[in-house]
Amino acid sequence: MKTARALVVIVATLAGLASAQTEPSATARAPSDRIPLAVDLQERIERVTVTVKDRWGREQTQAIPVTVYRPAGDGPFPLVVFNHGRTLDRSTQGRSRPEHLARYLVHKGLVVMAPTRLGYGDTYGPFDPEDSGPCERKDHAPAAQAAADQVLATVAYARQHLAFVDAGRWVVMGASMGGNTTLATVRLKPEGLLGGVNFGAGSGGNPVQRPGQPCSPERFGQQWDGPAVNSQAPTLWLYWQNDLYNGAEWPQRWRQAWEQGGGRAEFHALPAVGSDGHGGVFIDMNRWVPLMEPFLAGLGVGRAHVPVRYRPVPDADLGKFDPLPANDTLRQAYAQRFLTAALPRAFAVGDQGAFGVYSGDWAEGRALGLCQRTGQTCRLYAVNHDVVEQLP
Repeated sequence: MKTARALVVIVATLAGLASAQTEPSATARAPSDRIPLAVDLQERIERVTVTVKDRWGREQTQAIPVTVYRPAGDGPFPLVVFNHGRTLDRSTQGRSRPEHLARYLVHKGLVVMAPTRLGYGDTYGPFDPEDSGPCERKDHAPAAQAAADQVLATVAYARQHLAFVDAGRWVVMGASMGGNTTLATVRLKPEGLLGGVNFGAGSGGNPVQRPGQPCSPERFGQQWDGPAVNSQAPTLWLYWQNDLYNGAEWPQRWRQAWEQGGGRAEFHALPAVGSDGHGGVFIDMNRWVPLMEPFLAGLGVGRAHVPVRYRPVPDADLGKFDPLPANDTLRQAYAQRFLTAALPRAFAVGDQGAFGVYSGDWAEGRALGLCQRTGQTCRLYAVNHDVVEQLP
């Protein structure tokens, strides 16, 4: 599945080093590895060996890249394993780097590990453990099991090799096929799992030729048939009304099937967002973060999220850019990237000349994050129509 990308964002340094980055949808290609690692999130790459089977029982063992983001300090910190979606062209799907989502979670005191599953990017090849068959007769369970096995391998790796991770308290999250991965992992009731978050899990489809009509939707819910499985971890289900893969009706039926199979689900049908709500995880943080906060609090992980607070500077001239430090690169970015951007918009500056610009969802947090990723201390300079003073 592949959906449209969100708005372009910019980050630069005083020396003028700049790179354009697009936030991926639930299933689009991740940001290029040419983008420098996020210093403030201590971004690093681990190689985790996984063994999986496809739906014909064929087995393969390979090392997959896992992106790690972590808070400052020694920890150990609770863990979130975030799972990406599935593109039509798996060979071009880069390393999973859900940076803005990770920044929100890291600021809550959580480690984030994002596996790039076997069969994508540099492990792309004829072996595809997530091939679930043709649209009219999909077999979802083997693909979901293969993905869940890689989650468990990631947690086992963290338990053995990453002292800053508390692998006895972890949460699984994912979007699209990553949402399927969440549900499959929860069904296994692994040690230490506290809960799961499903962003738009489904059974595939074609948003152009069959918008809102998923593939073999009855079969998707049948994965959970059988005797009720008690004591499963709670799950949060987040879907958008204009999801062009899943539609609005089938996710409700899948939730019912999940609960009939013994699962626990908190379900939210969110209003339409963008051109395709299937990518809501990355383009609608303004709506889903307030739902995530009480869910994670109920699991007993993560401190409360502190929103960015600011107030307008009286009589300040929005068109005159004059923070310190200031140079032609910053002034040009402000004039060309911020002042011409649609609302909502935000511009952040760093203490050594970095800056971040964002127009769209979660604008203040993303602009600050894009500035902070260089490791500098950053503050908001302007939001929408105002020069602002950031509050503690």
